[in-house]
Amino acid sequence: MHTTLERHYAQLLEDDLRAHHDGFQSPALIMLTAHITEDASVLRDEWRPSIPALPISGLSPEVEAEAVNYCIDRLAPYLEDQAHWAAKPTEQMRLAMTKWLLSAENDDAYALSEVSFVPNDTDPRQPGWSLDQLQPDTKLNAIVIGAGFSGLLAGLRLKQAGVPFKIIEKSHDVGGTWWENTYPDCRTDVRSHIYTYSFTQHDWETHFGRQEKIHEYLHKFAADNGLLEHMVFGKEVTATVWNEESSTWMLTTRQSDGSEENFESNIVVSAVGQLNRPSIPNLPGLDSFTGPVVHSARWDHELDFAGKKVVVIGTGASALQFAPAVAKVAEKLTIFQRSAPWLRKTPVLRQNIEDHERWLLLNLNQYRAFYRYSLFLPRVVGNLAAATVDPDYPPTEFAVSAANERLRADLTSYLEEQAGDDEELRKAIIPNYPPAAKRIICDDGTWVKTLKRDNVRLVSQGVNRVDETGVWLGDEHIDADIILLGTGFKASDFLLPMSVSGIDGKDLHETWGIDASAYMGTSLPGYPNFFCMYGPNTNTVIHGNLVFFLECQANYIVEAVKTLAETGKKSLDLRSDVFEVYDQRVVAESAKRTWGWSKTHSWYMNAEGRSTIMWPLPAREYYEGTLTLNTDEYELR
Repeated sequence: MHTTLERHYAQLLEDDLRAHHDGFQSPALIMLTAHITEDASVLRDEWRPSIPALPISGLSPEVEAEAVNYCIDRLAPYLEDQAHWAAKPTEQMRLAMTKWLLSAENDDAYALSEVSFVPNDTDPRQPGWSLDQLQPDTKLNAIVIGAGFSGLLAGLRLKQAGVPFKIIEKSHDVGGTWWENTYPDCRTDVRSHIYTYSFTQHDWETHFGRQEKIHEYLHKFAADNGLLEHMVFGKEVTATVWNEESSTWMLTTRQSDGSEENFESNIVVSAVGQLNRPSIPNLPGLDSFTGPVVHSARWDHELDFAGKKVVVIGTGASALQFAPAVAKVAEKLTIFQRSAPWLRKTPVLRQNIEDHERWLLLNLNQYRAFYRYSLFLPRVVGNLAAATVDPDYPPTEFAVSAANERLRADLTSYLEEQAGDDEELRKAIIPNYPPAAKRIICDDGTWVKTLKRDNVRLVSQGVNRVDETGVWLGDEHIDADIILLGTGFKASDFLLPMSVSGIDGKDLHETWGIDASAYMGTSLPGYPNFFCMYGPNTNTVIHGNLVFFLECQANYIVEAVKTLAETGKKSLDLRSDVFEVYDQRVVAESAKRTWGWSKTHSWYMNAEGRSTIMWPLPAREYYEGTLTLNTDEYELR
């Protein structure tokens, strides 16, 4: 029986839903309605969304309105019980939703569907054990290096398992790259609702989170979860050395004043990331330039660009964000690009989420969970086929397969539309390499509009040299007051400048050379109890999701700690043969992907042209490979 007050509340909520009608995205609402009514017939073929358009449907306004009105009508009788709605759909319903959402049977999607759906205010992957339960008298402890997205997650999982830990961070706040990068218009190019921990959603203001808002999210996450009291700020780990006798790691840290302090721990989790060491180009004469030379990751907010001649070197993701802002105030902006970036049409890149939509995400029970599902699942499955080389195609620097050519046609159409009748601009902005060989950058039209400005010049070749007053382009001297570097990071230089010495003093960087590799991006033979987050070959370009991969890594690492606790062993060391089989497969599969085949220069590749950055296999394999720790793959001592 429902009280008069409950019925009154339900009517008010129904009225509110109708008042916020325009804020609904029908794919999420349709799946929520099918779940609550337990009626899969709601998943109508004529309401099936366009996958590239998600979270919106891509339907005509009339059909969208029809679907939304129908779902509100169907939900109305259930609103009195909204607080008691089942958190997640049955397996049968979830699989039906998955097929409807992706328009076809998809085994990878089915396998990932359960972990992809995370009900509001739940943490399904929280450790279900505690150290006190498994080994109450143990002195087992851990140190996490880095307090960015990955380090905070590792810290939380260790805390939930009751493992004593510290997080050592070289900066003076949490956030990692989102603390260090503060250049104009800095933001993520992943949708805000899936650039979060799956179990800690947020009321995002924009479709793509701005730097300061992401940093606020991470700081609040650390504070809310009691991680700040575990922080050691202002200390950079310079060396980690394994002591075989005590089965512990000794970490040496250095402060800005040069003083050192040592820390000892059984377990080390390196969460230093890939995007934390700026890549400064080796340009002749760069040190002779008398004006400011500023890398995007070391932005100088005291710089005044008004009336200045500015040179930008690089056209990666960072440059495409800060250069338009600089162009609005500089007298002259000259942009040097080694190769043009592929751009993906993303109209909402710089847009706020409408108030109607934010209200629904906050107030309609589990709507946000289905909204996230509609975003996450198609992207985590992704389109690896479009980045896979077909030897019979045959592959060229134009395209590497028929699927890759279709992707190229789609991306090229967007660029041609913006270039219009300007043939020179068209030639300059359409890349000469296959899509997915480098990062595909989200764009709302701002970049090409910037290039069309009267005060902007795009140069499709590199700088020859630099002198006191500018840069040289062949025999042409280009005057500059300021040089801005959008040249990215030393992503392939994993763990540097920290040294890691394992069994028998074996130096990790000597072991790696330039070909860094780790099993599932996390563990290495000869370096017991040492784990990486966001390690080699764990980045994604056309499939997967970075935060999801981090959650998988944290799960795997905590499984390793659990193994030590359950067995009472002091160390856990990956078997060399297991690593070699894995490494050979990753190398072989990487060569079959666009980024491994193309000869274009990319931060995905190291100096020898091999990828130590990207995950070349389906996301499903990463999830399943990190779900549990197979003790047969390790030596326990």
